[in-house]
Amino acid sequence: MAVNLSALQLDKQLCFPLYTASRLVTQCYHPILKELDLTYPQYLVLLVLWESDKVNVSLISKRLYLQSNTLTPLLKRMEEMGLLTRERSAEDERNVIIRLTEKGRNLQIQASTVPAYLSSQTPLSQEEFQTLHQLLYKIIQHTP
Repeated sequence: MAVNLSALQLDKQLCFPLYTASRLVTQCYHPILKELDLTYPQYLVLLVLWESDKVNVSLISKRLYLQSNTLTPLLKRMEEMGLLTRERSAEDERNVIIRLTEKGRNLQIQASTVPAYLSSQTPLSQEEFQTLHQLLYKIIQHTP
């Protein structure tokens, strides 16, 4: 069996540019999210809630590809910040329902500038951005 050691070169790995680009893009969010007093994970939670308020933790977990044990402290902190409320479902005590507060809903208007800001920080054309977006979701949807 032939061994292909050149396949182990850093520049030939798919994971490295994905990881690095992810870190760099996330860093681009930092200045604008700081103005909103949000971290990137908090912003992601709010994006889910702005789409559909009053959801259970498992839906947020599924949408963000995060385990509930990662989400729970994040949601607690956001509740302390007054952005959302957490309450046990009356129908099923195991379900925790997350709802935006007025402060959380109002933050959506301020955050509406975030996508344009990020776009201005990347060297991609609109077409390249859309292509990359589609390719990344293709990977996400086909990874176990």
